[in-house]
Amino acid sequence: MEETANLKLPFILPSQAQKHVTHNESLQLLDAIVQLGVLDRDLTAPPAEPAEGDRYIIASPATGAWEGREGEIAAFQDGAWNFLSPRPGWRAWIVDEQALLVWDGSSWIDILKQIQHVELLGIGTEADAQNVFAAKLNKALWAARIEAEGGDGNLRYTLNKEGPQKVLSLLMQSGWSGRAEVGLAGSDDLSIRVSPDGSQWHEALHVDRQSGIVSTQALPRFKAYTNYDNYVGVGVWTKIGINNADYNEQGCFDAGTNRFIAPVDGTYLFGASLLYKINYSADARMSARLVLNGATEVKGSRGEISGPHESLLTALCLSTLVTLEKDDAVELQGCFRGADGYFAADGTTFWGLKVG
Repeated sequence: MEETANLKLPFILPSQAQKHVTHNESLQLLDAIVQLGVLDRDLTAPPAEPAEGDRYIIASPATGAWEGREGEIAAFQDGAWNFLSPRPGWRAWIVDEQALLVWDGSSWIDILKQIQHVELLGIGTEADAQNVFAAKLNKALWAARIEAEGGDGNLRYTLNKEGPQKVLSLLMQSGWSGRAEVGLAGSDDLSIRVSPDGSQWHEALHVDRQSGIVSTQALPRFKAYTNYDNYVGVGVWTKIGINNADYNEQGCFDAGTNRFIAPVDGTYLFGASLLYKINYSADARMSARLVLNGATEVKGSRGEISGPHESLLTALCLSTLVTLEKDDAVELQGCFRGADGYFAADGTTFWGLKVG
């Protein structure tokens, strides 16, 4: 053998005269190939005034001193062009493009462009068959390419699923257990749902794709009524036995105690409709109010009818907002002046919902 197998560097042979010539030739080749960085890969003819050590990948169709050397590396050494035929696996950094190329045996391939076809990509961690893209990091930034950079200043993140029954969502976990999910989960309507343990899920918000109507399925709300006539004496504030619920989301109304129990802190809207039923005198004057935790009248919740009453036709309606803390209780109370009476069955209702 007179040269190395890969880089084709000439060997110094036994009894060879002027061994320094062969040695220097090898150094020249190493200087041209090792840490290969070429200035350009688009030139088809040599530059007019190359500097010592300048290297280029020759473009097609080559002319002049480069004719017939397409794809080869031209290195300007000792005032002349030296040509190197790349071998598979050689890498070259293109200075003017800031690009990394590799020779595959027939052409120069842009490695960075090949990333678009990569099957697995892990950043700071390993990707696998289930997570073909995986990243382990503390911050990530997506920024729109502005017009000065050739973009349009907009940024739109597009996700697509196969069909309506499939799932397209953003799943948020804690300790690798799901806690919240936003997206198109099993339909083409937008939903937000949460979980305490990663297995039991509650839909908090649903947006109908056809109408844009927002539904809050898990919103604390109730409407309840009494199914018997509640007798109330004169001058005595008495809790009304609201003991049946038409609906009771989040189980926030306790029919056993006739109270609403706040499941979370927030602002709540309450209302009531109270129907009068005579006992013996139409002189009775009906009053009603909301009471917090069995002791404090909710400000702005009291109402009274002071005019003449007509049994089963006279009604009092009231509503108000109140800020509650979790586990606060609100009840409906009634009172009569002038004469006793009843709050009528089925016509006396109490309702409420969380609004903020």
